[in-house]
Amino acid sequence: MAKYLIRATYTTEGLKGLLKEGGSARRAAVTDLAKGMGARLEGFYFAFGDDDVFTIIDGGDDIGAAAVSLVASASGAVRTKVTVLLTPEEIDEATKRSVSYRPPGH
Repeated sequence: MAKYLIRATYTTEGLKGLLKEGGSARRAAVTDLAKGMGARLEGFYFAFGDDDVFTIIDGGDDIGAAAVSLVASASGAVRTKVTVLLTPEEIDEATKRSVSYRPPGH
């Protein structure tokens, strides 16, 4: 099953909304968003630094994750970056696949 790390950075408008509603309300909104893509919210954390929020979504698919990112970013209140997460077992499977690759210039 797919798992995604979504990093979010609030715009000024988004920060005003966060100050008004609080952190728990944002977590509830993201929980509902995850449910809408057929997934569940596994983790939700606020952070210092370049990103304001880190979430882990368990389930759904790439199209659902893209839809979430598009809708959230189109709101103008937040910018998102979605990273597909892979388990060690999935990487084991990837290392066993045979693929052909030619580096540039060779």
